[in-house]
Amino acid sequence: MNDALWGIDLGGTKIEGVILESLENATPLIRTRVDTEASKGYDHILGQIAKLITEMKEKSGLTPRAIGFGTPGVLDPTLQTMKNSNTTALNGKPLQKDLEALLNLPVVLANGANGLALAETHWGVAKKETPGARMVFGIIMGSGVGGGIVIDGKIWNGRHGIAGEWGHSFLDESGGPCYCGKVGCVETVISGPALERFYTSQTGNSVKLKEIAARHRANSDPAATQTINRMCHFFGKGVSAITNMLDPDVIVVGGGVGNMDELYTLGLEALKVFIFNNRVEVSLLKPLLGDSAGVFGAAALVS
Repeated sequence: MNDALWGIDLGGTKIEGVILESLENATPLIRTRVDTEASKGYDHILGQIAKLITEMKEKSGLTPRAIGFGTPGVLDPTLQTMKNSNTTALNGKPLQKDLEALLNLPVVLANGANGLALAETHWGVAKKETPGARMVFGIIMGSGVGGGIVIDGKIWNGRHGIAGEWGHSFLDESGGPCYCGKVGCVETVISGPALERFYTSQTGNSVKLKEIAARHRANSDPAATQTINRMCHFFGKGVSAITNMLDPDVIVVGGGVGNMDELYTLGLEALKVFIFNNRVEVSLLKPLLGDSAGVFGAAALVS
């Protein structure tokens, strides 16, 4: 089965593997996982990857011609080492080179938001709702904020390997300092923790975003409504920068914050205010693949 697509999603707590029948038929032949055990270091992570792939070979009776990897962070195109990874053991390491030596086959790497965009382009909501879309922008809004670009079914990585890194564009100084060393990044304003911090700043109480949203919908907590309205305002403002610059056909919004219905109503209204156009035609959509998007996107890298 030479058309089979092998993908590995390298997460902070788990490493998931999948073998898909083909680009035309994304039926999983094998889907399995192992613990990352990242605290044990870089060499141990490589060993866990090798362990997973051996298991996949044994269960499927297949041998990969290449493997796609979804990674936290990105491979620097010049230095050929990993950067911007919250699995810090990977940073500064030649992950692609080491994986190719370990596995003795070609390896393709991409970050999680790129994987989301790629999977939703080939098999998910972009294909279903906007067939023929040439540019898809994938957003992940959760504990952090990330982005990825797919053009004509292929990831666009950019000169520095950071194309689509929307989460570390400037949005508003009120977000305060970001771990990246800058101030007011998108991630400091509309990530889940940032929204919870804002609510706490208004009330003195620490409340999870899910509860904040529930209080807003029940119209029982003015600070909760202020937090959700702020999220939608700045979401629209932030997405207007993406739209003005790239003008994608589709924007797919994944992650825990991306599940919030208000983004697709109030957030869309805010986008209409800030976009450099008199109407909004870009499709703003929730993903269809859920937690499959990362590993499916990794497999699509070798299609």
